[in-house]
Amino acid sequence: MNNNVFEQMAKRYDTEERMALAKVIEKEVKLELQNSKSKSLIDYGSGTGLVSLELAELVESILLVDSSKQMLEVAEAKIAQKGITNANVRYADFTKETPELKADIVFMSLVLLHIPDTTKIIQELFHILNDGGKLLIVDFDKNDNISHPKVHNGFSHDELKEKLAEVGFQSTEIRTFYHGKQIFMNQDASMFIATCNK
Repeated sequence: MNNNVFEQMAKRYDTEERMALAKVIEKEVKLELQNSKSKSLIDYGSGTGLVSLELAELVESILLVDSSKQMLEVAEAKIAQKGITNANVRYADFTKETPELKADIVFMSLVLLHIPDTTKIIQELFHILNDGGKLLIVDFDKNDNISHPKVHNGFSHDELKEKLAEVGFQSTEIRTFYHGKQIFMNQDASMFIATCNK
């Protein structure tokens, strides 16, 4: 695939706003991935790999999982273009069926808000984590200015903690790390990172 086609495809998905937000998320997640050189990471709902491909050097292996084949094609082109040797892609939708996968770390960035049954997806991610593994969730704090039939309006830290504990996570730390202008459905919003240990 020549660069021109790739550029056009990537431009469509990787808007400047998305890229700027991805940089903010990447910086925060990198703090959580110190000492993870021997670990395997799955990015669930990876999209074009905007965040996770920047994390590849911090882990032993990375698997980008998404339910959009087009997104994964863009991600594959990036992997080839950047010469990343420890990253692969996998087409799957865990809300329908979860393949037999295992990982030390599962990362999910701005994906939970799109999934109607949050408990079920958390159960699936718990299942694929190795014992002692960790789930990293980046998403929006609950935001009463947002109302959309297909998207959660963010998450309350206490409710999410309760859900994660019910599924079986031993401990969860959630903290808000970023406030931005018009980053969630054109509304000002804040993002949190949840670190959940199995």
